[in-house]
Amino acid sequence: MSAQVPAPIAGSERAALQGTTGTELFGDDKAIVAMRVNGQLQDLFRELPADAKVEPVRIDEPDGLNILRHSAAHVLAQAVQQINPDAKLGIGPPITDGFYYDFDVATPFVPEDLKALEKAMQKIINEGQTFSRRVVSDEEARAELADEPYKLELIGLKGNAGEAAEGADAEVGGGELTIYDNLRRDGSRAWGDLCRGPHLPSTKLIGNAFKLTRSAAAYWRGSEKNPQLQRVYGTAWPSKDELKAYLDRLAEAEKRDHRKLGAELDLFSFPDELGSGLPVFHPKGGVIKREMEDFVRRRHIEEGFSYVGSPHITKEGLFHTSGHLPYYADTMFPPMELEGAKYYLKAMNCPMHNLIYRSRGRSYRELPIRYFEFGSVYRYEKSGVVHGLTRVRGLTQDDSHSYCTPEQAPAEVKHLLDFVLSVLRDFGLDDFYLELSTRDTEGDKKDKFIGSDEEWEIATKVLEDVAKESGLELVPDPGGAAFYGPKISVQARDAIGRSWQMSTIQYDFNQPRGFELEYQAADGSRQRPVMIHSAKFGSLERFFGVLVEHYAGAFPPWLSPVQVLGVPVAEEFADYLGGVLDTLAAQGVRVELDDSDDRFPKKIRNASKSKVPFVLIAGEEDRSAGAVSFRYRDGSQKNAVPLADAVAEITSAIERRAQV
Repeated sequence: MSAQVPAPIAGSERAALQGTTGTELFGDDKAIVAMRVNGQLQDLFRELPADAKVEPVRIDEPDGLNILRHSAAHVLAQAVQQINPDAKLGIGPPITDGFYYDFDVATPFVPEDLKALEKAMQKIINEGQTFSRRVVSDEEARAELADEPYKLELIGLKGNAGEAAEGADAEVGGGELTIYDNLRRDGSRAWGDLCRGPHLPSTKLIGNAFKLTRSAAAYWRGSEKNPQLQRVYGTAWPSKDELKAYLDRLAEAEKRDHRKLGAELDLFSFPDELGSGLPVFHPKGGVIKREMEDFVRRRHIEEGFSYVGSPHITKEGLFHTSGHLPYYADTMFPPMELEGAKYYLKAMNCPMHNLIYRSRGRSYRELPIRYFEFGSVYRYEKSGVVHGLTRVRGLTQDDSHSYCTPEQAPAEVKHLLDFVLSVLRDFGLDDFYLELSTRDTEGDKKDKFIGSDEEWEIATKVLEDVAKESGLELVPDPGGAAFYGPKISVQARDAIGRSWQMSTIQYDFNQPRGFELEYQAADGSRQRPVMIHSAKFGSLERFFGVLVEHYAGAFPPWLSPVQVLGVPVAEEFADYLGGVLDTLAAQGVRVELDDSDDRFPKKIRNASKSKVPFVLIAGEEDRSAGAVSFRYRDGSQKNAVPLADAVAEITSAIERRAQV
């Protein structure tokens, strides 16, 4: 029997005899590092079954990059145990743009350790060790890994590893148990690890395009109840040029880190006295926050939404009615006892909006009804995942809920998607793709989703049709839906190409049932509306953080806390320049005058660091001519601009929301 093998050249196929290995088929092309056999990733050294469909996996495609990085993680673990034989192994999966491996070691890793590990890894790589797969029984694995307590725990979790620990499926998966041995050229065993594979044919394919980037503490299996391990992060790429490009992106991302810029620009802080994930906005950050709120509040009203408000706490029963509590209890703050009842800090706004809808009878003539509020909600995120403004415990959502007939749902979803995209464009984000999150459809995982197959099918089709109609790339996210219905997520790429999940649109057929929401149809019957959730920012805090990084702190004029900074050449010109700023302030422009005792060159340096969009300078020539000179953020300058022209340029840039 033969196997059908698509050759690396698109559209062609080759026939291979049963028992042929991938190495024999693709050995001439060193860029091919693995193969898909009937859709399953496998090592090249494995033999092909009869009538198999075989596809090559190249090192520069997503699966190939994961295999490269997973193999690099194994080499890292081998290097760690060479240097420190007492180190115990956790897990080592590939992740976006890299890999990590967790270790139980007596002393945390320091930067000097990472340099030593890189040298040890390079030596292993240069030896050209091969990865060899062995199928073992549970008993054999336990005997062989008797000194590795974390591996023994994973063996006990086989078949449920994906839920047991992040990345654990890279170790044991859900099928047969395998160990990968690293073999020297003479066939002797250098090292081995519990793993489901696949791996590169040889460590030499890792080359020298890898780097260990940092180390951090991490709880075993992500639980603070478990031992704290040391996690070493790294990255690996097919070439040195790609590695350099990635490291350059990392350096640029570090310069744009919103936590660093937030402190430098005096925008926000995280006081220890408040606790983890609870930011405070300083006056300058408050200006940006207010501009964001005012703009989006006005846009919602223009799009037909009614502004509503709801309290920060509510009785426990409300979240049982909405269906949230059984699913989100672990991420809600503990209840408080008040007047013999349990009250929760609200973690979502939708149950309150349902009560507003239900407060009186509704007619089909009123639909769609759209409610919107800036609702503050509180979620108990674990301290290990709290991250600046992008993952907080107290957040404000620009939360909206549309109530419509089932027939109106497609048009309402389209209306919301168009609205979302227009808002993101207004804030300078214009590179998008969409993600469609659906439910799991198999086994026990399906049970965590509420509703019938028919309801899910209808809801998913509505979202999918609208998403496809938008013309944007649509990426599936199976299993990522909320318990009550599918959702579209808008993924926006920032100025350096990173993707951020921003807005969401969710179709909900559960809460209208739970709250017994109704409207009177044209025939007089009582019908149940469809509820569609949408958040344009997602959360205001996260969006704020993304904008800081997107703009590297240099906000466009309409968002900048200070839009114009006046810098007199000498003290005698301060009054003249102050009068110019007063004229601008009278038109609503946010201005400041630097009348400090600093010398002029230092004032200019300070102005550059503050990232103000317009710096106005005045000396004797400017005062005599009734003019000012402009200094822009890119360092360019325009001299002797008449006052009327200067005011017009500034106010026009603000009104147009120019990206300068």
